[in-house]
Amino acid sequence: MTSKERIQIALSHEEPDRVPLDLWLTPEVEDALMQDIGVSDPYEMRVQLGHDCLMAIVGMVSSFYMSDEDAYVDSWGIGWRQVRYAEGGGRYTEIVKHPLAGNDEKLISYRVPDPDEPEQYREIEDLVSHYGETHCIVGGVLGSVFEGPWYLRGMAQLLEDMLVNKDYAHQLMDMVMNFHLRVGLNLIERGCDMLLAGDDVGTQDRMLISPALWREFVKPRYGKLFQAYREASADVKIATHICGSVEPIIDDLIEVGVDILNPVQPLAMDPGKLKKRFGTRISFWGGVDDQKVIPFGSTADIEREVCLRLKQLAPGGGYILCSSHNVQATTPLVNVCAFYRSHKLFGSYPIKV
Repeated sequence: MTSKERIQIALSHEEPDRVPLDLWLTPEVEDALMQDIGVSDPYEMRVQLGHDCLMAIVGMVSSFYMSDEDAYVDSWGIGWRQVRYAEGGGRYTEIVKHPLAGNDEKLISYRVPDPDEPEQYREIEDLVSHYGETHCIVGGVLGSVFEGPWYLRGMAQLLEDMLVNKDYAHQLMDMVMNFHLRVGLNLIERGCDMLLAGDDVGTQDRMLISPALWREFVKPRYGKLFQAYREASADVKIATHICGSVEPIIDDLIEVGVDILNPVQPLAMDPGKLKKRFGTRISFWGGVDDQKVIPFGSTADIEREVCLRLKQLAPGGGYILCSSHNVQATTPLVNVCAFYRSHKLFGSYPIKV
């Protein structure tokens, strides 16, 4: 059974030979794994470790690690800076310049990058060329509706706009949505099996914005995006990456056509409860705690965590085993290897944990 077939069966809510596998990695962990197994290509490393999904991102979120420079400006005019971990061993990026902050009139002259510019699709084209017959190729269109606008405007100002400057907020969100609509269609045309859209709207214990506000601004635009993607390909699977506690809107996501919810943070939502409530209508991708267990637990803790998520989420299909976000740079490599080993030991169907 190929990885592509395995994903297809699992997302049809049936049980393949084993639970599909993925793991999200920061660049530092990616480099460590490549060195550990002796390969120089990050996708070949994933293939050798058993990943069933291979993903490349196009659009705003692809700027996260776009440059090794301490500070840089991306094609959207967003300014970024590298922040080094205080204890060393890693870095993250943060936004330091929002090109549409301040005067509303900046939006009039603002020009969105070209969604059809060919170079931004080279990575996905290479993935399809090398692995498209065997693996599920995922095209990322993240920052689709809500995150992209706050990158441009600033979080506080966008939230204020959504309450008292609604016409502006709608115009800005339409602009970002239309870019990602075109990108998604280009990704489908190039052979992607799945599109990963989404915007983080959850905190650790509640939503960042109210469900009502999400339904006013985000839900209808998801509906437009996903309808257009479906019209372009009836076979494409649609996933959403939405961090945090977002249980109040899962029914809405299903309603607008979402097939898979990612990353299913277990310290923000109960995966077992989600499976019981929504598991026949949506699949889950993630679930293995990457806030405490993977970075700080023992290898035995990681084995128990993987077994728990398999027990909760894998029966009946509809699950891709994965971390609940990117494995952080300071995570011991032995812990990362314990994740893969646990999947190998316990991830075959029928699940026996």
